[in-house]
Amino acid sequence: MTRKQRSIGGPDLQDWSALAVAVAERQDRDSFMRIYDHFAPRLRRYLLNLGASQSLADELVQETLLALWRKASLFDPSRATLNAWLYRIARNLHIDQARREPYWRPIQEGLEQLDLAETDRHDSQPEDYVDGRALEQAIDRLPVMQARLVRMSYLEAKSHGEIARELDMPLGSVKSTLRRAFTRLRAAMDPP
Repeated sequence: MTRKQRSIGGPDLQDWSALAVAVAERQDRDSFMRIYDHFAPRLRRYLLNLGASQSLADELVQETLLALWRKASLFDPSRATLNAWLYRIARNLHIDQARREPYWRPIQEGLEQLDLAETDRHDSQPEDYVDGRALEQAIDRLPVMQARLVRMSYLEAKSHGEIARELDMPLGSVKSTLRRAFTRLRAAMDPP
């Protein structure tokens, strides 16, 4: 099976976990390459949307997937999906890289002020959800279009404009559909 064939369709959440377990237990190269082929371009897009340069994004994708190869035994499918685990590693590597930059201190102070302002907001952000599996299940219960837009926006790191172009939807419809989706997600994820 070629890399291109492996990436078409792709495994479901259970299969990704099984592939990660195969990497952890047997250092299975085929399983690793299937994960790599699927997640590398998505992680790169995500990092570019976080503001990484193209070369830094490429480097961080390599580091993220190298971390999977070296530390696959730390992945626990009962605690998070492979998707959430890899994105968290990539995000943390990006933050670590940013903190090494000389301009980090003033930016960090500004971010802390934004964090204080954000505590008053009542709309939810994907990072607010610690339980990746519960979030995936909540997304699966959304209407089909809302679920698709949430996945494209937050899991594939596509901009609202990219989604609108790809689905041939008005930009306002993309934004309003995502707002409705997050209202439903918040209601599903908030404890009663």
